[in-house]
Amino acid sequence: MTTAAETVAAVRPRATPASRILGFIGRTPVHVALIGLALLWLIPSVGLLVTSFRPRADIQASGWWESLFGATYTVRNYDLVLDANQMGSSFLNSALIAFPATILPLFIGALAAYAFSWIKFPFRDTIFLILVALMVVPIQSALVPVLIEFQELGTFLTGDRTFFTGWYWGIWIAHTAFALPFCIFLLRNFFITLPRDLIEAARVDGASNWKIFYRIVLPLSVPALASFGIFQFLWVWNDLLMALIFIQESDLWPMTIRISQMQDTYGSEWHLLSAAAFLLMIVPLLVFFSLQRYFVQGLLAGSVK
Repeated sequence: MTTAAETVAAVRPRATPASRILGFIGRTPVHVALIGLALLWLIPSVGLLVTSFRPRADIQASGWWESLFGATYTVRNYDLVLDANQMGSSFLNSALIAFPATILPLFIGALAAYAFSWIKFPFRDTIFLILVALMVVPIQSALVPVLIEFQELGTFLTGDRTFFTGWYWGIWIAHTAFALPFCIFLLRNFFITLPRDLIEAARVDGASNWKIFYRIVLPLSVPALASFGIFQFLWVWNDLLMALIFIQESDLWPMTIRISQMQDTYGSEWHLLSAAAFLLMIVPLLVFFSLQRYFVQGLLAGSVK
């Protein structure tokens, strides 16, 4: 008897050198177009990186592309930015904002998505549709009312109206609240594609919902969790608007606010602005390229069963 693999191999036409060449030629225009598009998107980043290492006099004398291989490079721009402009402390502030504001909605959203996927309760689908509908609410239209509520709540709880805006409590809560609808929608669509027999077998064995969640669902959902984590981290790290509204103390400013202040102060000092901008970019680039495998898998989360 022949095996299934032997049958498939017998039916499938054998690839010849000519067919391989024709296939490569047919795919070449697509590859060339993709490489060209990638280079086009990469040019501004390369220009920013080169400019951040050039002295001020060289930047004013010529463009970065004119002396790419013969220019003089220095790290003094980064020293000035980190020391004189408090960018080092702002870098830590951005991390203090971004990591909790990513972990909190990821944890809460995963719990809610599991409930909407595998736990039956009244009005489950109706509540889920309401949450999905909240995704269309513009963040800009809700920032001022939320800020007023934070001030009133801080006065009620502690007698200090700046309790939520005097540290990171307010911006953590705001980022978490606005991220939850999309997080629940994405993770729920992935959770419902998990094998039902696996969940039912765990329940028959006496596993609680919590044990099923962290022993079965979470390990199988790493691509979807990582995908949303990348989305949320990049959004929070690059955020300026919410930081301006919910962070009132200058010592707590993230890098986005600090760079905007630098632009007002050093409008023509491109060597400082480019160094500060690349410092802001480096962490999102590292996060994206190190987790891009999960990012691509998470984009397809729940699309096929």
